[in-house]
Amino acid sequence: MKAIMMTAAGGPEVLSLQDIDEPQIASPTDIKVKLHAAGVNPIDTKVRSRGVFFPNPLPAVLGCDGAGEVVAVGAAVDRFKPGDKVWFCHGGLGREQGNYADYTVLDQRWAGLVPTTLSFAEAAASPLVLITAWGALFDHGGLQAGQTVLIHAGAGGVGHVAIQLAKLKGARVITTVSSEQKAEFVEALGADEVINYRTHDFAEAVDQLTAGKGCDLVFDTVGPAVFEQSIPATAHFGRLITILDPGALNWAEARMRNLLIGFELMLTPMLRDLHEARDRHVAMLNQCATWFDQGRLQIHVGEQLPLADAALAHAKIEEGHAQGKIVLTI
Repeated sequence: MKAIMMTAAGGPEVLSLQDIDEPQIASPTDIKVKLHAAGVNPIDTKVRSRGVFFPNPLPAVLGCDGAGEVVAVGAAVDRFKPGDKVWFCHGGLGREQGNYADYTVLDQRWAGLVPTTLSFAEAAASPLVLITAWGALFDHGGLQAGQTVLIHAGAGGVGHVAIQLAKLKGARVITTVSSEQKAEFVEALGADEVINYRTHDFAEAVDQLTAGKGCDLVFDTVGPAVFEQSIPATAHFGRLITILDPGALNWAEARMRNLLIGFELMLTPMLRDLHEARDRHVAMLNQCATWFDQGRLQIHVGEQLPLADAALAHAKIEEGHAQGKIVLTI
């Protein structure tokens, strides 16, 4: 089969299209999937540039997010049959094969049925960002109806689904963007207030929008500078959740505000083999599938590229400021 192989740690040029053996069912509960699309996420570019998480030798196939059609099942598979359309977040970290390929094999436990209203490209764009946003907002952020949440980079892959999940919860959503076009995009998703961080100090804007109270929850998807600037935008006794390393900070104001600081790394259950936590991830996807099919949730695919253009997709991700998701079609 064709697959994009990471041959060394480095720039996008270390990715190349190669012929490799098709994976085969090895366990009675395995399913073999003909992949139709693979989502491209920032973690893919970090693994490519820094190296894989496991000591397995390169080359490796990247790509955590995939969607495709079941073509074969193990003898004990009872959740799926050939012809079923499935989506999942599995592999791509240096141990199990990732999804930049024609086929993959995974345990049925880690897959779900694709929402009937989504294309394969939309389905492949969804799992990692949905699980990340859900974990940050609900599991760690404790977001409740009537609370106010600040979601940074609302037009991005994680941000644009976080806005929708927060609105489904009944929260008031403030979000940051970098352009008028992105402001219109997030307003259409349901954001209540939008701050252009290029023209306004977002902490000052939040202070005005909340009458000096700050946000009950702040969700950082950007990095250390934004995390630090978010501390005074968080309400006293509020929560500040990040998906990145906040770096070395002066924690005095966070301590004075009695903030609860949290991290959301949705890869942990895959990296540490926490099977019950992965079950919860699949349950999240199943609930989101219902919302997709009810028209209450949407995923925005900003660009689709053929599998052979994986290096270009990585370059685009690393340029930053993407709207929605980039997907490789297979």
